[in-house]
Amino acid sequence: MATLSSAFLFIFSCFLACSISVSGRPATFLEDFRITWSDSHIKQIDGGRAIQLILDQNSGCGFASKRRYLFGRVSMKIKLIPGDSAGTVTAFYMNSDTDTVRDELDFEFLGNRTGQPYTVQTNIYAHGKGDKEQRVNLWFDPAADFHTYTIMWNHHHIVFYVDEVPIRVYKNNEAKNIPYPKFQPMGVYSTLWEADDWATRGGLEKIDWSKAPFLAYYKDFDIEGCPVPGPANCASNPRNWWEGTAYQALNAMEARRYRWVRMNHMIYDYCTDKSRYPVTPPECMAGI
Repeated sequence: MATLSSAFLFIFSCFLACSISVSGRPATFLEDFRITWSDSHIKQIDGGRAIQLILDQNSGCGFASKRRYLFGRVSMKIKLIPGDSAGTVTAFYMNSDTDTVRDELDFEFLGNRTGQPYTVQTNIYAHGKGDKEQRVNLWFDPAADFHTYTIMWNHHHIVFYVDEVPIRVYKNNEAKNIPYPKFQPMGVYSTLWEADDWATRGGLEKIDWSKAPFLAYYKDFDIEGCPVPGPANCASNPRNWWEGTAYQALNAMEARRYRWVRMNHMIYDYCTDKSRYPVTPPECMAGI
């Protein structure tokens, strides 16, 4: 009996150690996030399980996670601004908030004129070096319903997903002296703001304030990662699920979807912009 009790206690203690080292999904918005900009422009819906972001001539708005994380997966379901959203930017991103050496992983949804496709821009900052923009026209109407946007970040690569489709991969190539975000924990942020000097057709299309207020909706906030502060060995633990073999590279189906997006829906890639980069940046040669 003593042996069974000891075994039970050992298993229970292991379960507790695992549960405190990895942050799971919150039940409501305020459980894991805080409003950082214009609380009058963020409204909770369905008991806090969803939120509405508002942009008008008075203000945009924003929110951030209460904690920072080092590796893991972050996802949200977002329904973007319908109709004429030109000049608006809805952003969902991770940021180390460390100024000149910051790490950052960006989704930026660029508003459009009615009938034009929505463009999603991704960007990556590693050790303070950014300017790695890629743009993809979404192949569906992201304002008609909720879609899931995900950032997967582990020791092997960073992957941006739209629903189950990978639209961008950034490999860890530190062995080739290419910077990779690995040491700085990052918070999770989102903002809705006016950026008509660049957001739509390079700033040619301006925001139409007669269409305000502009509304975006979020739900199903999901953060699974190593919280900082937290257990010191969490981020380096190879047993974290996101470090598993299945997540170290795209599988065959994901690779096919990735190639389909790049062949049919990519409209800009800094890697091929010779006016900015006469010599192809080394990370662009890494593949997936």
